[in-house]
Amino acid sequence: MSALAINQRKLVGLLALVACLGVASARAETAAQLYAGADKVLGEKLLAEHRCAQCHVRKVGGDGAAIYRPKGRINSPAALRGMVEQCNLELNLILFPEEVTSIAAVLNRDHYKFK
Repeated sequence: MSALAINQRKLVGLLALVACLGVASARAETAAQLYAGADKVLGEKLLAEHRCAQCHVRKVGGDGAAIYRPKGRINSPAALRGMVEQCNLELNLILFPEEVTSIAAVLNRDHYKFK
């Protein structure tokens, strides 16, 4: 893949994240609303299958948990889902929207605990 194509993919991912963050502020959905019906078993499976924790360890060290900062830039359920979508796009995971939501629901349950 050419450098131009990679940069275009990253730009698309960034725009998707910005759009998600904008939506998050426009309609402050609760975690219960956003993650209603999310398949958490599938989310757990996908987190393991795509080795998300190992990637986070490479990025932040330790056990990788330092990447989860509930008081940081991820400050709403929609922003969390947007960040999972960013990883999906950046890493070319080719996840369906409901799979992204399932992963975000598991991360919320285990780390962020948004109401």
